[in-house]
Amino acid sequence: MTADVRLALLSEWLREQFPGFDLDIRPASADASFRRYFRITLPDGATHIAMDAPPPQEDCRPFVAVQTLFAGAGAHVPAVRAQDLQRGFLLLSDLGSTTYLDVLDGENAAALYFDATTALVDIQRASRPGVLPEYDRDRLLAEMELFPVWYIGRHLTAVMSDAETTALYEVFDRILDVNTAEPQVFVHRDYHSRNLMVTHPNPGVLDFQDAVYGPISYDLASLFKDAYIAWDEERTLDWLIRYWQDARRAGLPVRANFADFHRDYEFMGAQRHLKVLGIFARLYHRDGKDGYLKDMPRVMKHLRATAQRYRELAPLAHLLDRLEGSAPQVGYTF
Repeated sequence: MTADVRLALLSEWLREQFPGFDLDIRPASADASFRRYFRITLPDGATHIAMDAPPPQEDCRPFVAVQTLFAGAGAHVPAVRAQDLQRGFLLLSDLGSTTYLDVLDGENAAALYFDATTALVDIQRASRPGVLPEYDRDRLLAEMELFPVWYIGRHLTAVMSDAETTALYEVFDRILDVNTAEPQVFVHRDYHSRNLMVTHPNPGVLDFQDAVYGPISYDLASLFKDAYIAWDEERTLDWLIRYWQDARRAGLPVRANFADFHRDYEFMGAQRHLKVLGIFARLYHRDGKDGYLKDMPRVMKHLRATAQRYRELAPLAHLLDRLEGSAPQVGYTF
């Protein structure tokens, strides 16, 4: 079904929700999936957001389930005003159009990130097993395997030797050993500057439908090792320490020793960055979405810094050193 047909069906459904009103329906945003968002403006100026999540590619039910969980935890998430799960339509409250990424600067970053970590602690405090899918070893590995397939093989058109492949999978195992030993909580999975809105109360939290039950440091790695904005490590370390202190006061199961927690966070970041490089490459080569290419160098910088810091990750650092020279020319350099 074409996007235009979907929009016609969505418009018809929205008119059923607001009978007798003249609706202004305009694109609000799109993301890396098949989901699209539209801002609905009523004659009195009130606005709502409509989500178009076309089956069978998308399923609205996880969004509704996680919305209930996170709202119950006190997070500021969009309210679900109406739903048609079979057809893939949701009508949501509007949290505005100002993302963290739009406004973050050296002056306001500390306050905005404090709000973000405070909301994250609230979400994590509500955690319990058996509610969300497990972010287990198999799933974490499958995500990292996007890196050799899509980033190395397809994007760089490079070939690894048998020895390099073996060494890379040994690094994967070392990363996974650390990841899976972490305490488990609710994990948003994309808790970063594009999915946090500047709102009151702050922040508004979006794009949570893929939430899982997994490592406690994952959302911190998403937030402070962001693919879309970079901060010097000294600042992010201060923010991370503040989160760790707040989490301990809240009774969350963070490591008693900050150095141990920081190592968990670093290895979690490595897992995520391997995945993200693979996803960004796949979005370009399979889906024709080139908007993420400009963010690859930032992600690679995060990954290289971690790989060079830990002896267990040295084979990954050596592989990146070799591959760096074979990066294609697509308007950026590594």
